[in-house]
Amino acid sequence: GVAAAMEEGEGLLSVDYEVFGKVQGVFFRKYTQGEAKRLGLVGWVQNTSHGTVQGQIQGPTARVRELQDWLRKIGSPQSRISRADFSNEKEITALEHKDFQILK
Repeated sequence: GVAAAMEEGEGLLSVDYEVFGKVQGVFFRKYTQGEAKRLGLVGWVQNTSHGTVQGQIQGPTARVRELQDWLRKIGSPQSRISRADFSNEKEITALEHKDFQILK
């Protein structure tokens, strides 16, 4: 879990993301939530008005990197990702979300 990862000296990371391509209407948010929960990450995901998906990921650094790779390359089965942008990356001392939510 997160506590064990922290004891190993691995910090917590927070990063914002935006995914471009055919990422709306393809269950992208549902799959992102599922993958984040599988990795034990918290944060959120939502559709934007300009056809992208955006959100925030928080958790142990290695797990955050895994989800970043997933957002960049995999996504939901019907999605077509052209690119994923990441910003506001910072180390945090505590998680700011309780779970990983899909926001409307």
